[in-house]
Amino acid sequence: MPVTSGYYTYLISSLPSLQFGMKPPFSSDLLLAMCKGLVSDNDIDIISQTESVGLPVSGKDHPTLRRWRVFDTMLRNELVKVRAARKKVNPDQYLHADMPQEVALTHTVINAQRNPSLLEGEGTLDRERWRVLDELASGHYFDLDFLIVYAQKLAILERWERILTAAKTELMEEALKKG
Repeated sequence: MPVTSGYYTYLISSLPSLQFGMKPPFSSDLLLAMCKGLVSDNDIDIISQTESVGLPVSGKDHPTLRRWRVFDTMLRNELVKVRAARKKVNPDQYLHADMPQEVALTHTVINAQRNPSLLEGEGTLDRERWRVLDELASGHYFDLDFLIVYAQKLAILERWERILTAAKTELMEEALKKG
């Protein structure tokens, strides 16, 4: 299946920059709505697939989406190995086979798991995800690849917004119960 996509100069130039740790400027749903009429239906379908984490890597995927899924699967495999070692369990049944390995990724996962704060450990993993997304976006300024990366970064920011909001709610509930 040949990959054909256009350049979306006006749409992309109107999008705000995203930085790890910031509040998401809008939702992923709104991003898809903004794409309607400006981005081909095929490309919108591809962009909407970026949020589907844990899906197997497919040869039919857009090349940038495929590279992202390979990285995400490698990261998840490393998490399985580290957690399995901690529980003294064989990880083989939980691993996605035929994935390359990166030593640097192993070190990142080990450091994240050793962090006494679960939140900071997750932050370490998401900063690594963000770094890889920056690499995937390199050289892509107004095309589908940029939108794929943008959508994935937006999903990360939305996830953190949910985490931080939930944490504040729990803290507030605990304080109210004590008072």
